[in-house]
Amino acid sequence: MALLHRATLRPTKLDLLAAWLPDQQWFTGPVGASGTLTGAEVVSRGAYRFDDPAGEVGIETMLVGTADGPVHQVPLTYRAAPLDGAEDWLVGTTEHSVLGPRWVYDGCGDPIYVTALAHAILTGAGQAEQYFEVDGRREVREPTVTVVVDGVGVAEVPAIGAVRRVVDEDRTVLDTEAVELVVVRRPGTGSDGLAGAVLAGSWDGQPTTVPLAYATLR
Repeated sequence: MALLHRATLRPTKLDLLAAWLPDQQWFTGPVGASGTLTGAEVVSRGAYRFDDPAGEVGIETMLVGTADGPVHQVPLTYRAAPLDGAEDWLVGTTEHSVLGPRWVYDGCGDPIYVTALAHAILTGAGQAEQYFEVDGRREVREPTVTVVVDGVGVAEVPAIGAVRRVVDEDRTVLDTEAVELVVVRRPGTGSDGLAGAVLAGSWDGQPTTVPLAYATLR
């Protein structure tokens, strides 16, 4: 389960993504004359979460785009301190009104996200249930993305090991010692019929289920 906080962030997630997205080679959409976007121009279509068993890292995948552009999938991790060696994957920093400073990373460069994605697909667990703590009890938040898993489930995921290689193009390929993962950056824009177990989803504006990520055991 993923614990949420009723909090404000400065800058907001959409503000961070507005500055970061235009520099990604898989981003497609209109940008201003300066080659940038504003937070108001980036629209959230939905999001889903995984759980970090250690409870240290927030893991959220956002589906975003501009009003007239395609939807882009951006896995994010939220950390209380910088992640060593992940400078190239840093989206930005923000101030969380409950948790304090947070370092926000593209999850494809964060081993916690990679492990969580592999577990979600290979075990069939899918997304984590989201909830708030209200007066000592849990208040469940309804997801904005419906996630399903199709493929062979395993009782126990092997140790993922280090990420040996990342190819960040139209699809992002994560090559680890035990599994190859593929993150679809623009879901729903074409055929993504790759081999392996698949994590798929639907959301408001995307009524049919489309692939979001794939996993193949080695």
